[in-house]
Amino acid sequence: MEAAAFEFEKEEDALDIESFQGQKQKIIQPTSLKDPKLKKLQEALVYWINSTLKSEHIVVQSLEEDLYDGLVLHHLLSKLAGVQVSVEEMALTSVAQILKLGLILEQLDQRLGLQDSSGIKWNVKLIHSKDLLATLHLLVAMVRAFQPELDLPQNVTVEVVVLEVNRSGIKSDVMMEVLTDERDGGSGAQRGTERNDPVEQLLKLEPHKVNMVKQAILHFVNQNMSSMGLEVADMDKQFADGVILLLLIGQLEGFFVPLSHFNLTPVNHSEMLHNVTLALDLLDDIGLQMSHVDPQDIVSLDDTATLKVLYALFVKHKRK
Repeated sequence: MEAAAFEFEKEEDALDIESFQGQKQKIIQPTSLKDPKLKKLQEALVYWINSTLKSEHIVVQSLEEDLYDGLVLHHLLSKLAGVQVSVEEMALTSVAQILKLGLILEQLDQRLGLQDSSGIKWNVKLIHSKDLLATLHLLVAMVRAFQPELDLPQNVTVEVVVLEVNRSGIKSDVMMEVLTDERDGGSGAQRGTERNDPVEQLLKLEPHKVNMVKQAILHFVNQNMSSMGLEVADMDKQFADGVILLLLIGQLEGFFVPLSHFNLTPVNHSEMLHNVTLALDLLDDIGLQMSHVDPQDIVSLDDTATLKVLYALFVKHKRK
């Protein structure tokens, strides 16, 4: 009886391998997952999704974990392409999610002009299995099609292991996979806008002139923060956690940001990023659109990004 069961298991294994013959699977190498350029691409795509779906009250934190069930892709398709797919809003079972994803990806592939399946680097199975590589390829293609003016990190590549099942077993190979290239740096119109950015122009001046403007902004900040008993000595570093920035915006605009809405004493990167993102959202709400400033840049002590935000507040409130 045991021998028969053993033979049956061997037969099942053979059939299972047979069913996968000719299939390839790509897995990102662990070392590439730590690449700063890949992390920056992921952050840019997360920020793009959250900005696009802000009115839908949808917040994405992880690309592969939050897109696999079709909910976010469904809303993006509707928002960006105006396409309404007749699917249930919340697909709870795996079968329902796969069916929903199939309908959504079919519409997306049409809108992306990718009727030839050989050029498509994602499918229902990959997205639903939370395959990061396939998810990134899909989102980059969507940005190129629907918002080509959006800046994405250029020339992002990852090292992948390619696994292929054949009759002799599993063959593996290592190759480089291109996620973005030169075309993903934003349109000429956007670069022209950046050339006209007053802060970009300011930073081209002599260092002493740049420093004069920074000192004027620093004086402006401290004038408005003195009533709260706060003083900024290092403009490049003290705004990285978003706390003083939120308090400054509230002070200048005459409203109180509830303490429950942000982290008054942030202890990690995630809490700092939350604070800065909230601050940029508030600026957007009051009409100061900081479209070329990524919250991550401020958290990462990018002095140009920080200066752009403070300069916008300085110009607006110095005129009053």
